[in-house]
Amino acid sequence: MKEQKELGKNDFTKIPNGGPGVEHRLSLIYSGGVHGGKFSANRFVQLVSTAPAKLFGLYPRKGTIAVGSDADIVVFDPNAEEVISVKTHHMRVDYSMFEGMRVKGVTKTVLSRGRVIIDKGTFTGKAGTGEFLRRKTYSGAG
Repeated sequence: MKEQKELGKNDFTKIPNGGPGVEHRLSLIYSGGVHGGKFSANRFVQLVSTAPAKLFGLYPRKGTIAVGSDADIVVFDPNAEEVISVKTHHMRVDYSMFEGMRVKGVTKTVLSRGRVIIDKGTFTGKAGTGEFLRRKTYSGAG
């Protein structure tokens, strides 16, 4: 945080926006939502996968498991627990706004276009293998 916030020392418009947390987003939503009794596991999948893919005009290439889709799959253990900490996260930032929070539900493996890129919490992918996808305009249908 020190280096990022110093960018705005003489011009606050240079300070980066937002707070880091993408690594733990699924666990936070699952823990507070499904485990917390607020919504179902089916609604969880819709919130974290299908709806964003539709909003960004990437559905059905993304956001579903179907013939012709990209085979982006997350293997998620709903019973695993972890404590979020800057000491163990993989993000390139030196703080966590969720420091010390215990969550239930943890991502174990991630496949991108059918290739394992995270295996048991360890990044196994290769830099440069991503693909830019031009998004469509959201139509609001479906």
